[in-house]
Amino acid sequence: MIERIDVGTRMSKIVKHNGVAYLCGQVGTRGESVADQTAECLRKVETLLEKAGSGKEQILQAIIWLADMADFDEMNAVWDAWAPEGHAPARACGEAKLASPELAVEIIITAACE
Repeated sequence: MIERIDVGTRMSKIVKHNGVAYLCGQVGTRGESVADQTAECLRKVETLLEKAGSGKEQILQAIIWLADMADFDEMNAVWDAWAPEGHAPARACGEAKLASPELAVEIIITAACE
C-alpha cells in the first residue's frame, strides 16, 4: 500500500511504501548563509521524519544539491553536527541550479519508517 502525506497538486511531502519514507526536497529560505539554510532544511527534515514515523537514525539515503560546490565545507559542518554518530546514511552531494536564485541548498531524504 502507498500512503501519501501532505498531498498537493504537484507533489506530496511524504510518500510511504513498504516501510520506506520518501521525503520531498527541503530547502532553507531563512538567512543568507549556506549554514543557516542547511540548518533550516534539516529542521524541516526532522519534522517530516517524525510525521512519517521515522527519525534521523533511520535515514537510508541523503541527496544534497548545492547551488555552488564552494559551499561544500560550510554545509558539511552543519550536517556533521546534526547527523547521529554511527548512523551515517548513503549520501551524495552535487551542484545544481536550484529553483530560485536565493536558494543555496536542497536536501532529499529516504528513510526507513514504521
